[in-house]
Amino acid sequence: MIDVKGKWALITGASRGIGRLAALDYAGMTLEEAVSAVEGPILVTAFEPFGGDKLNPTQLVLERLPEKIGGRRLENVLLPVEFGRSREIACAAYDRVRPAAVVMLGLAGTRGEITPETTGRNLMKARIPDNAGYQPQDLPIAEGGPEELASTFPIDAIIAAVGRAGVPCRISHSAGLYVCNSLLFSMLWHNGGAVPTGFIHVPAVPEMGYADKPSLAFDDIYKGIAAALEAVAGELK
Repeated sequence: MIDVKGKWALITGASRGIGRLAALDYAGMTLEEAVSAVEGPILVTAFEPFGGDKLNPTQLVLERLPEKIGGRRLENVLLPVEFGRSREIACAAYDRVRPAAVVMLGLAGTRGEITPETTGRNLMKARIPDNAGYQPQDLPIAEGGPEELASTFPIDAIIAAVGRAGVPCRISHSAGLYVCNSLLFSMLWHNGGAVPTGFIHVPAVPEMGYADKPSLAFDDIYKGIAAALEAVAGELK
C-alpha cells in the first residue's frame, strides 16, 4: 500500500500526469492503482431500455463508441435500469478497472438537448417502477449521507465541445430522482469524486415515437457524446 506521508517518493517515477496525481486521494491504493487513476481508461456506462420502450439511445451510443477517444481507452458497461443492481455493477466496475474518469449516460425523454448534470441528490422517488419492479418513494440512497454531491467532471469543457460539434447542449442542475440520479449520487459517494465523475442525459430519438415530446437524431446524440468524451479525455492530459 502507498504510505500517505511518503507517497510522493513512490509516484514521482510516473511518466506523466503528476499534476493529476496531486488532486487524487491515494490512501489505501497500491502504486499500480494510483498510476491507473491517471493513465487508466474512461469508464462509460449506459442503460438498457425501460418503461416499455424498445430501445435506449444511450445503449446505442455505447455500442458505437470506438475503443479509444482522445487517446484514452474506453471501458464500457451496460447497466440494468434498476436502483440496486445499476449502482452495484457500476461501482464494482470502478473498483475493477480503476478508471481515470467516469462518464455515465442516461435518457431524459422530456429534454431536447444533451444535458450534463451538476448534482446528484441523496433521494429516490420513482414515478414508475424500475425494471425489477421497485418503486421507492422519498427514500435516501445512502442512509446518513449528504443531501447532494457535486459532479467532478469538466462540465464547462463538455458544453463547449458539444456546442462546437453543432449539437444542442445545456447544463442541468437536476438529474431527476429515478435510477439516473441514483447512479450519479452512488458513484460520487463511492469514489469520493477522486477522479472526474459525472452524468450526461440525452434526449429520446425520433424512432421512439414519443408524442408531443422533444427528440434528437441519433447521429447528433452520438456526435455530442463523442465530443463530450473527447473533452473529458483532453482534461486528463
